[in-house]
Amino acid sequence: MSRSSNLRRLPFDDCDATNVYFTIGARFTIGSPFVMTVSPSDEPPQQTLPRERKAVLVADLVDSVRLMQRDEADTVERWSRFVAEVRRELLPARGGRLIKSMGDGFLLVFDQVPAAAAAALDLHRRIATYNRQRGDEAAFYLRVGTNVGEVFEDTLDVYGDAVNITARVSVLAGPGETVVTADFRDGLVAGVDADVEDLGDCFLKHVTGPVRAFRLGAASPAPVLDSFDQRRSNDLRPGIAVIPFECSIGHDPGSMLGEALADEVISHLARSPELHVISGLSTRGMKGRRLTVEEIAAHLGAAYVVSGRYRMHDDKVRLNLELADARNRHVLWADGFDTTVREAFDPEQALAHRIVQLITHALRERELERATTQPLPTLESYTLLFGAISLMHRLSPGDFDLARQMLDELAHRHGRSAVAHAWLAKWHVLRAAQGWSPDPNAEVTHALGRVQRALDANPRDGLALAVGGLVQAYLLKDLTAAGRYYEDALIANPNESLAWLFSSTLSAYRGEGSDAEQAAEMAMRLSPLDPMKYFIDSLAATAVAGNHNWVKSEALSLRSLRANRTHASTWRTLIYAQVMQDKMDEARKSVQELRRIEPSYSVSVFRERFPGRGGPMAAPWAEAMSLAGLPD
Repeated sequence: MSRSSNLRRLPFDDCDATNVYFTIGARFTIGSPFVMTVSPSDEPPQQTLPRERKAVLVADLVDSVRLMQRDEADTVERWSRFVAEVRRELLPARGGRLIKSMGDGFLLVFDQVPAAAAAALDLHRRIATYNRQRGDEAAFYLRVGTNVGEVFEDTLDVYGDAVNITARVSVLAGPGETVVTADFRDGLVAGVDADVEDLGDCFLKHVTGPVRAFRLGAASPAPVLDSFDQRRSNDLRPGIAVIPFECSIGHDPGSMLGEALADEVISHLARSPELHVISGLSTRGMKGRRLTVEEIAAHLGAAYVVSGRYRMHDDKVRLNLELADARNRHVLWADGFDTTVREAFDPEQALAHRIVQLITHALRERELERATTQPLPTLESYTLLFGAISLMHRLSPGDFDLARQMLDELAHRHGRSAVAHAWLAKWHVLRAAQGWSPDPNAEVTHALGRVQRALDANPRDGLALAVGGLVQAYLLKDLTAAGRYYEDALIANPNESLAWLFSSTLSAYRGEGSDAEQAAEMAMRLSPLDPMKYFIDSLAATAVAGNHNWVKSEALSLRSLRANRTHASTWRTLIYAQVMQDKMDEARKSVQELRRIEPSYSVSVFRERFPGRGGPMAAPWAEAMSLAGLPD
């Protein structure tokens, strides 16, 4: 039997040394990561790979899957030319070596840190030349990560923990950015080799403990690094532009009514934190120009465009609007509205509010459809965000788990963004509140960790602060700490609807009924997109119950349940409101529905979980549950 026929394959998971071969009858040991000694049973000579300190560079083509799907031939042709240029020109000039090319990225090693830093900056400059005469949708950008450490090297590959850390660090980089480790930074002369910006302690996938990371820029007398958060701040939200509406029939010099109506819609849309709304000052520049939806979107950086025409007769106005997806020209929604000039701007009539509800509903449905029918790697980040929020609040176990996958993908792409981590923290709170967690203490740990990462990224993020208060109140039962979080959230963003919503329940737990109902009313006025509506109604029902407004609490609970019957917390509030109105038959039926969702739920479980268990609401609520037939 030939020696080659005795080869067996041993896979190693989660490392770059994926395939190791040994012969039958041989014995092998692993002395340290990626160090292997192999010897025949009759001869025990030891062989180890040489170990050297190297600067390691990993470069990854951003959105490679999307680029391939868009134009595979063009993407492959440009990428192959770029890699050839790197091998032919860059590496000889910088003294580097190409270890492997992986189709949409490559691994390089250098003897010296300054040479690796120069190569990283050179890579970004060179790849920019491959974007000439192409739009943003076809542009090439690299994410680059660099590290320095001891690696094991042979003629084909390099191995070791330093390589793995480099690959993980590269994920922290935004398009066109290089992120380096502290060890790599220490090998540079600031202002001579490059400039660096401290990103703080960063958490990397499959790496125990945080890693200190820095963003690398070209050396310059003045700061040259754009803020990561500024450059990527809108990536998690779809841009939407509302173009001034045009007058088709009637007399309206300059279409001033159309401008004013568009500004009203913009003002209401801007209250939705999940949208990046282009300002009216920018959209007015599109007025009167015969531009296509794609041209408008390209000028304004928007994914969606709202446009419309109106007819005037005396004081009557007929307004026809449509919402278009700039990526494919599809009209997602169109509708007409009859009003008068006076009614159009009357807050009581709320024409703009109705329009915004219809627009946001259409946006949610569109992004949810994309999120559930396409693979995660091909989705825009804002599609993941919309889809995750929608699926999480359906409270169906399968959808709930899919929401977690989407949020994990979002956090993986945008490790320095607060938004994904804040929603992941809320996911853990909901999981515990629904009674779905096999280990509630683990949910506390995960939620606290996500809040901390969100606030590390942006200490003044209103959403992260609001969710931080939710974790304190619902999981830790620390109402004092929760109150501080909510106050900070509203200072950071007075229009953060979730901060108003969560603070309304906090006031109810404390026995501050009037404040609770007022905060709930504010939250409902500032309510974000549709998937949150049942959740807002549910918590508002708790808040008004704290003000002894049982009728309104019942109405809000029932409205919430019409939208989502699987939210256990809503049934608990409804039971309370019904018992306090002496609607005992209805309350008993509500108890049965609650126990369908969580069969083991009891009065003692309520007392344990209830965030206000030390306040004036706890005893009467528990008594109401017992009177309605909930087991002790």
